[in-house]
Order: sequence, then structure tokens, then C-alpha cells
Amino acid sequence: MSLDTSVPILEMRNISKTFGNARALSNVSLTVMAGEVHALMGENGAGKSTLMKVLSGAYVADAGGEILIDGKPVVTGDPIKAKANGVAVIYQELALAPNLTVAQNMFLGAEPSRFGVVDSAASKDRAAPILKRLGIGFGPSTPVSSLSLGERQMVEIARALTTNARIIVMDEPTTSLTTRETEKLFEVIASLKAQGIAIIYISHRMEEVYQLADRVSVLRDSTYIGTLERSELSASKLVSMMVGRDLSSFYKKEHRTPSGERRAVLSVRDMGDGRRVHGCSFDAHAGEVLGIAGLVGAGRTELARLIFGADAKTSGTVSLEGRELAISGPRDALDAGIAYLTEDRKGLGLFLDMSISDNINIGVVAQDAFKGGALNFPTAKKRADKAVSNLSIRTPGTRVNVGALSGGNQQKALLARLLETKPKAIILDEPTRGVDVGAKSEIYRIIDELAKQGIAIVVISSDLPEIIGIADRVLVMREGHIAGEVKASPDAPIDQEAIMSLSTGAVAEHA
Repeated sequence: MSLDTSVPILEMRNISKTFGNARALSNVSLTVMAGEVHALMGENGAGKSTLMKVLSGAYVADAGGEILIDGKPVVTGDPIKAKANGVAVIYQELALAPNLTVAQNMFLGAEPSRFGVVDSAASKDRAAPILKRLGIGFGPSTPVSSLSLGERQMVEIARALTTNARIIVMDEPTTSLTTRETEKLFEVIASLKAQGIAIIYISHRMEEVYQLADRVSVLRDSTYIGTLERSELSASKLVSMMVGRDLSSFYKKEHRTPSGERRAVLSVRDMGDGRRVHGCSFDAHAGEVLGIAGLVGAGRTELARLIFGADAKTSGTVSLEGRELAISGPRDALDAGIAYLTEDRKGLGLFLDMSISDNINIGVVAQDAFKGGALNFPTAKKRADKAVSNLSIRTPGTRVNVGALSGGNQQKALLARLLETKPKAIILDEPTRGVDVGAKSEIYRIIDELAKQGIAIVVISSDLPEIIGIADRVLVMREGHIAGEVKASPDAPIDQEAIMSLSTGAVAEHA
């Protein structure tokens, strides 16, 4: 098929997007040609999904930017017009109705009708050639509930083709696919490309980008960094573009990094759940901050929940100071001396309609109850007042509802509760998510102080500069496994590029 490559099929020029005071995109531009696979890469939170939501009309861009299709400006901020202009987005979370057939899903909301009645036969007739065009084995009447994830993704692509889509965005399309399903998807992508359809492919997986992409554009910190041609692609260039930012000065690492003979406090062996986590083993030492990095979906939170007993494991053991523990639930872990700070402080951590004092004391209230079970309020108040002072929780008083606090102060209140259990090991899952810079600095100070006390600390974070700034060494997870370890050398700090390479599977330079 002969394609006109003189005019890009898509140009996004100087696209910005703010949410309140937060800037999600800053003058980002992207050019895509017909019949190419254009990969869009960047760390979590770099702005990739926001940019695509502007393209699809889900978000309205700030004034000053424009979108051109076939060289002509188009109306933005309108999903219906975006679809009419040939734009289709296939999100990571598929949006299908399992109780309907393939044909019904393909034409959902735009069903062929006759005399005002949905014409099911026409839907099947129109669906059949599209499915054949994609080389799909199932038919229009097949219930979607009977299809695998990979087959459902093909239905999403078929639905895009019912609208004559010419620009298809695929957001992390292989996350839940088997190897065979991934291979089939790649065959379909090659077929769409040959038909002149442009594919914008969002992925963290280097091997997929090398296999598919004609060009790769990189976003970092909400800005456009650059575009590489296929001939220019290499692991070192891509990783450098994705993580090339300076570390901030407010990270705390004043505790003495364990050296020589280190004392293992928390030991995990062969931990797995048979689904998202597979055979993970590591030691966390006294006075050490051990980072766990990896991309979204790598299995970091799932591993933490297995260790803490929040989810059921299918294999593995947890030991504390050399003693194997029998953990059947979080209470067992807490009683043994392991604390876990959840990444979802509002949904799973705090009682938002209860006071700061109650939230801090709830894990240990039974320790100081009067004989007969009556609560010892003076002791509880003293404990809460001390925690507020030690952790610099900004509040008018401990009887204030914790839901009224800022995100950073809520996080510190939750951390205060965990510390009252006197843990020997603490797992902190995204401890600074959703908090401001000042609160981040204070949380880093707290982590550093805890390490000075000899507590073993495991920090899970998606923020690479944060992990590098506070951790003594970093374990990197990929697809449920611990892919490797990165630590500082006497001459150099922890290497960001090494972490990203292990996260994406780009452990060797791409030739």
C-alpha cells in the first residue's frame, strides 16, 4: 500500500494541561505518520496517558495548543468528534460488556437499525468482514464472556475499525496477555500498519518497542524530551531520556549504611501467590533502607501484602531475626514485629471519621486498658501528643478528625500508629504518594531516624529519585520476579539507568 508520507496523519502542537496547580503536560508536541508504529515511553506519571486523553477528547487542553489530522486543525475536548476524526483508544482496562456478543460490543452505542429497531443481523453482517480482516477465529455471535483476555483485546481493535479509525492508541496492551496472545497482537499490529493505520503504542517493555516501533518519543516530568528513529534506538539512549533528571537535595541518608557482617532482620524466601508474585527472596538488614523499584504491575505491592499476611501465599516463608513466623493474617505480622504502611492510606489505612488520637492508638489500645476493659484515655492522649510532636504532625489538636488533615499529615498519622507497635521491620508502600514537598522531606527524615534506631526498612516507590535518594540498595521487580539488585559503589551512587534497565528487561545494549 502506497502511503503519503509528506503530511503527518497526526500533529499535536504545544499541548499543555493543568489540574488546579498541578501541571500534567507542558507544551508537549508529537508527530505521527500514517502506517507507522510510534511508541510513547516515559516513567510512571510522565504524562503519556494525559496526552492521549487530550487526543481522544476526554480532556480539554489548555489554551495555546492545537491538534491537526491530515494537516487540518480539529476540534479538541470532544470524544465524539475525536472518534469521527478517526481516533480510537484501547485502554489497559478493557471496556467491554461480557454479557453481550462480539458483534453487539463492536457496535455498542452505534447499532445498525431498521425502522427504529436494532438490526442484529446487520450488526453480524458488518462485523464478519472486520473480524476476517484481523484474522480472528471467533465469530460475531460469540459471547465475549467466553473469550480470553487476548481475544477480548481483538474485539476492542475490531470495534475501533467499525468507526474507520486511522489512529489507534494502545495503552500497555500486553500487560495481561500470554506469549501466544502477544504474538497474535503483534501480527494484527503489522497488518494494521500495512493498511496505513497509525499505531501509538504506550509501553514500558523495551523488547516490545524494539520489535514494533518505527520511532519512539519520550516524555519526562510532563515535558517532551525527544524522538528517536528506529536506527537510533538503544537501551542506553532510551533509559537516559526517560530518567535523566537531577536528584533533589532534600533526601535524607544520614544513617550509617550497614557494612561488614550485616544482621538480617527480615528474611523472605521463595514468596509467591501463583499469579502476580513468583519465587521472591531477599533479606532486609538492621539499620538498612532497602528499596523495591519496578514499573506498575511488577508485583511490588502484591509481594508486600503476602509478607504481611494481607493476602494468601501459595509458597514461601517469612523469618524475623532468624525465627520463622507463622503468619496467617496482618495481626500475626504486627504481633511478631512487622509493620506495613499501605499505599492506599484513605481506603485501607486510616479511619477518616475518627480522631487523630484514635487512629494512632487503635493498634495498641488493649495494652493499657484498665482492669475490666475500660480504656485508659489519659495514656492514649499522652501517646498521641508525643507522636504528633515527634513526627511533626500539623494539627490544632489530637481530637481533630484525621480526615481533616492534609495528605502528608495523614500519612504521618498512619506511620505513627505503626510505630506504636514497636516494629523490628517496616514495609512502606509508596510512603510519599500524594503529599507535598515539605511533607516528603519530613517523611524522609523519619525514615532516616528509624534506620538509625536499627529498624529494617523496606520502601516501595515508583519515584526513582526518591528510591535512589533514601535507599542503601534497591531490588528491582519485573513481572512478579526480583529481576536484580542495584547498589551504590564506593565511587558512584545507585545507578538510575541500571534500575530502569532491569525494570524494562533492557539489561543489555540493544544492537
